[in-house]
Amino acid sequence: MKKYYITTPIYYVNDTPHIGHAYTTVAADVLSRYHRLRGEDVYFLTGTDEHGSKIEQAAQKAGTSPKEFADHISSEFRKAWEELGISFSGFIRTTDPKHESAVKSFLQKLFDKGLIYKGNYSGLYCVGCEKYLGEADLDEQKCCPDHKTRPEEHSEENYFFKLSAFQDELLARITDESNPGHIAIYPVERRNEIAGKLKANKLEDISMSRSDLKWGIPLPFDEKQTAYVWVDALLNYITAIGFEDNSELFKKLWPADCQLMAKDILWFHSVIWPAMLLGAGLPLPKKVFAHGFFTIDGQKMSKSIGNVIRPQELSAMFGADAARYLVLSLFPFGADGDISWQALKDKYNTDLANNLGNLVNRTLDMLEKFSAKLIPEPAAASTAPACADTILSQMGSSELLLENLEFHRYIAALQMSLNSANQYIQQTAPWKMAKENNPELPAVLFNMAANLKALTVYALPFMPNICKSIWAQLGESEDIESVAREYLSSADRNKSKNILSPRPGTATQKGGILFPRLEKK
Repeated sequence: MKKYYITTPIYYVNDTPHIGHAYTTVAADVLSRYHRLRGEDVYFLTGTDEHGSKIEQAAQKAGTSPKEFADHISSEFRKAWEELGISFSGFIRTTDPKHESAVKSFLQKLFDKGLIYKGNYSGLYCVGCEKYLGEADLDEQKCCPDHKTRPEEHSEENYFFKLSAFQDELLARITDESNPGHIAIYPVERRNEIAGKLKANKLEDISMSRSDLKWGIPLPFDEKQTAYVWVDALLNYITAIGFEDNSELFKKLWPADCQLMAKDILWFHSVIWPAMLLGAGLPLPKKVFAHGFFTIDGQKMSKSIGNVIRPQELSAMFGADAARYLVLSLFPFGADGDISWQALKDKYNTDLANNLGNLVNRTLDMLEKFSAKLIPEPAAASTAPACADTILSQMGSSELLLENLEFHRYIAALQMSLNSANQYIQQTAPWKMAKENNPELPAVLFNMAANLKALTVYALPFMPNICKSIWAQLGESEDIESVAREYLSSADRNKSKNILSPRPGTATQKGGILFPRLEKK
């Protein structure tokens, strides 16, 4: 069985989850569900990043210990992901004893190879970023562009990682797709940015420890110093699957097939992280994908402005499944974009209430009115036009979009197929056929159910609970995921498509309105 290992970044616990965290995590979950349906052995890792000075400060402000503070916020992430139906395989916390032990083991390996050494460092340190910034990283006011504060002059004796030793190898791995150890960076413009920096500037060794930070993992070769939070955090991708013990899980899963993150941490994941792996003699991830930033109503998301959107608010407004669909539907995953409550509501009404919801209601209504709530048996000689084969063909061709993380284009394809299914109802007009006692009516009703079944399978990774509800309303007793997996993992879809065909005589049962229309306010 082919394996698929996908990760999100682990989220910093200085604040509770917001829509930015949900954006990455829902994307990873949709990919995980899709690859499981393709019959692959999927491992999906997420978690929380819990060390560093910002956590110390936040804990002090809250009047609690750093560990108690981290426990609370980490549990908020778990609750948010449970509410959004996130199907992770592993949830790692950097305060887990196994993680701390594995980090020490990894750093000792680099130290023994002479890739970590002690030295003096002076520079501009941004507390918000928890890293040193160069002059080129600052804005015109000499401030950190993210936190709008002037970095502090900081000098200390600490340990350095020999990043400079890997410049040529990194450039070759990033730019040469024929290289057996190629690391693919997407979108392509991000790859070009990273390659351009590596070509234009000589890499410098980087400080990887702190002498004045207690809330962190002590270095195994000098317990007076703690590992920088980014060193600690990056290693989660291998510590969570048993790097230290060289476990069977680690040997099966590594290297990661896809690592998702926002573009502000791409340098860490495409340069520093691969260099650390090269230093330890480990394979590099196959793909890293950096999605863009988004604003809320044209403004950067900020607690001070009061425009932060939480996952729970999305679920309360739209329902969890619709929220999952909506956050990936508005603009390309790799691009910057703007989100507003009104844009989300408009998309909800157009795509879900008017299109999918309408198709479900009309299909179940007509099966109830014209077939006594039963899937009818088409006449053997029926010539009624079918639509499901076209839908399966169109959506089958669109699967590559999902594999390439083009969620918005896949969603557009899904909507086109939904339009086709709704147009089929308009064109065949079952209500007229019933008045005329047209003998082709059973075949048309059968085809309507077949259209809905096909579309439900292809919407499943985005809206698992809604699709299970539609499946049940169609009278299907077999688990939708099992049926979808049998079809999507088949080597010959034409032979296996019969498993998606409705079964005549099956009793249907219309449920409530899946997507109540939202009125403008």
